[in-house]
Amino acid sequence: MFHLIWYVLIGLISGVIAKSVMHVHITIFWTVVLGIIGSILGGGVAHMFSRSTNERYHPAGLILSTLGGILVLYLCYKLNIRFPAV
Repeated sequence: MFHLIWYVLIGLISGVIAKSVMHVHITIFWTVVLGIIGSILGGGVAHMFSRSTNERYHPAGLILSTLGGILVLYLCYKLNIRFPAV
């Protein structure tokens, strides 16, 4: 149960950073969704290049989650996909 709360918390933090970098105004729900999608993308990249010694936490988690969120926002911008605004 705690890991689900951890995913939402990291998703929120990385989503807030990503949306502030890309200057996008979206609701808090979509911010968390953006961060979780970014975490999935960033986690996939991190596990392709290196496995963590501790299976519970990868050291590049927040950084790659944020970069994944920025990538998702960039792709949505290029494909003209709009999130519900605040």
